[in-house]
Amino acid sequence: MASTLVHESGIHQKKRIALYAIGGNALSDPQNPNLEEAKDILRSVIDDVISLLESGLSVVLTHGNGPQVGDLLILEENGQKMSKGKHRVRSGLDSLVAATQGMIGNDIANELDSKLRLRDRPETTAVVMTRVQVNPEDDAFLKPTKPVGPILEEHSIENEDWDIAMTGMGPRRVVASPEPMDILDINVIRNLCELGAVVICGGGGGIPVYWDDGNLSGSEAVIDKDRLSAKLAVDLEADIFVVSTATDSVMIDFGKENQSRIEKLTFSRAKEGLSTGEFPEGSMGPKVEAMLYAKSSRKEMHVVLCKPGRASDAIRGVCGTTMVE
Repeated sequence: MASTLVHESGIHQKKRIALYAIGGNALSDPQNPNLEEAKDILRSVIDDVISLLESGLSVVLTHGNGPQVGDLLILEENGQKMSKGKHRVRSGLDSLVAATQGMIGNDIANELDSKLRLRDRPETTAVVMTRVQVNPEDDAFLKPTKPVGPILEEHSIENEDWDIAMTGMGPRRVVASPEPMDILDINVIRNLCELGAVVICGGGGGIPVYWDDGNLSGSEAVIDKDRLSAKLAVDLEADIFVVSTATDSVMIDFGKENQSRIEKLTFSRAKEGLSTGEFPEGSMGPKVEAMLYAKSSRKEMHVVLCKPGRASDAIRGVCGTTMVE
């Protein structure tokens, strides 16, 4: 399907873009991993994408990988322990991010292409291995905040030499999460949008790389998916930015009996909640930061947060949280 509309005047009008970001926790709950539940969530994501396409939008889909990259990390480390002294070189986090981009991207693409064919729609999917430049001197390397892997039991914490942080779900391993500086494959993504593809990219925040004497090297980090998605939305001049996550909306007193949803989140309220820790790092904080960055950078962008399957309703203001000035 063409990404531009040709008017009688011969002038091409750029097609509107929706960037849809789905969290890794939504696809794989670190507390209660459940394959059937993950499949249901993925189907809800696909329903959202189809609805956006049927509204005449091009769709770019990003996804998190926190639980999945942590699982691969543990699997590899356990393999090293079982090698009984044999020398095994551990893969860098950049390689594990690349692996999860392929794994999760493949699952999403297969599900989406099947639904597109069933609906007799003209689009097809394209999974882009996405590299993102980071600063190797970023302070984030001194203070790991990005949760990866499952919720940890106490004996796991005692037996491992890991950085651990308490999240809203419980204790989890954390790794460095530097700011995304430059999306190296942005032109590939943009060109695929022009060709009418549904682009699945930026998985796990992108593969972290940096320039070292003219050569690209991988970085030992996992970039936050929401921050990368917000930057991608701005760089692509997207019209809609959907942050799809496991919670229905940005909440006040999250997890307590008196919790309540924020229907419209203003810039000032977002900044206040970030500064006081109400929206904590490793949880809702990066999502609120991403929404704030996207909306403040591109005022005409419609920015919402919602559960998978509710994107159209959130855009209409029926549910979720909408970022406003």
